[in-house]
Amino acid sequence: MRVSVVICAYTEQRWDDVHAAVASVRAQRHAPEEIIVVVDHNPTLHARLKSALPDATVVENAEGRGLSGGKNTGVALARGDVVAFLDDDAVAAPGWLAAFAAHYGDPRVAGVGGLTLPLWPGSTPAGELVRAPVPESTGTRPRWFPEEFDWTVGCTYRGLETGAVRNLMGGNASFRREAFPLAGGFDSGIGRTFSGRPLGCEETEFCIRLRQRSPESELVYDDRAVIWHRVPPVRARFAYFRERCYAEGLSKALVTASVGTGDGLASERAHALVTLPRGALRGLRDGATGDPGGLGRAGAIGVGLAWTAWGYGVGVATARRAKARS
Repeated sequence: MRVSVVICAYTEQRWDDVHAAVASVRAQRHAPEEIIVVVDHNPTLHARLKSALPDATVVENAEGRGLSGGKNTGVALARGDVVAFLDDDAVAAPGWLAAFAAHYGDPRVAGVGGLTLPLWPGSTPAGELVRAPVPESTGTRPRWFPEEFDWTVGCTYRGLETGAVRNLMGGNASFRREAFPLAGGFDSGIGRTFSGRPLGCEETEFCIRLRQRSPESELVYDDRAVIWHRVPPVRARFAYFRERCYAEGLSKALVTASVGTGDGLASERAHALVTLPRGALRGLRDGATGDPGGLGRAGAIGVGLAWTAWGYGVGVATARRAKARS
């Protein structure tokens, strides 16, 4: 199984992170077919990386600014049977690609995603991960930060179970190459575009669209495909947590406008109605037994749910007004 790995980069501030990501792909037990680094409309960074990474294919984003365009550019160049995506501020465990490849013997499997663990502030620096991609330290999680909301920092959240899933998380995912012409690629109107808000969901919309067009296809989550994703200090703060939840609501409104509310909110309903209440009760119980952080986690779950719902409501209302004007 030939696997092309696409890494999207955009800023010199992640110079060491990008090198650590590439080093972790080089160290895979299942050797990659190729490593493609797509630079998002940053000619200086493109020139530097092209010189520094002679064994990788370093190209400029051929589409509009943003993560969707970068991924589409990488897919268009990929030669592999499978295209895997790794965030530019993440490192993959040595068995990452092998865990992905093991599933593609089943022709029904169109995509496989893996377990993304956070590298909190104080974790192994990116410069050290260039030499040894497996981190010795994963830093310190803020005591108030609930695991049910680890998706706000691009990581796997509590409540996600292995096996068939609706969608994969974009920074740790792989798809058969033929899935892209079938689904139509990533939508440039959804996801990170550096507009000032931490938007997302381009991979969610893509996965739902793929399964709507190919209902027999399966997407699989395998927690043996491990990566570690860096959480900078600003993203470990409560202010970012709230902003990210609000932006996720806005993004979900765009997703439901594209694929419908039934598919677009199926997983979110289960998470909100089952996983989050359990998490809040767990936090209250922890607080009652002497862990003050438990009360913070319970409160953060309530705030996170409220801000996400608020963002979704604003997004839906905005779309309706735009439709009415047109």
